[in-house]
Amino acid sequence: MQCNVEINKKNCTCTYESCSRRGNCCKCVTYHREKGELPGCLFNAEYERTYDRSIANFIRMHKGG
Repeated sequence: MQCNVEINKKNCTCTYESCSRRGNCCKCVTYHREKGELPGCLFNAEYERTYDRSIANFIRMHKGG
């Protein structure tokens, strides 16, 4: 399967526009996984803007604070 970067970019909710992995979901997930993080697309807008991709922040988001 081939990655369609341009279509992915249109749907990407990550606000880090200058990321070299933007739109290339496989590379994005791999990058964040290696760092023990989650990609920005899994966070709501409020939490995504913090650039805190930690699993703890993801859990905080789902617990409501």
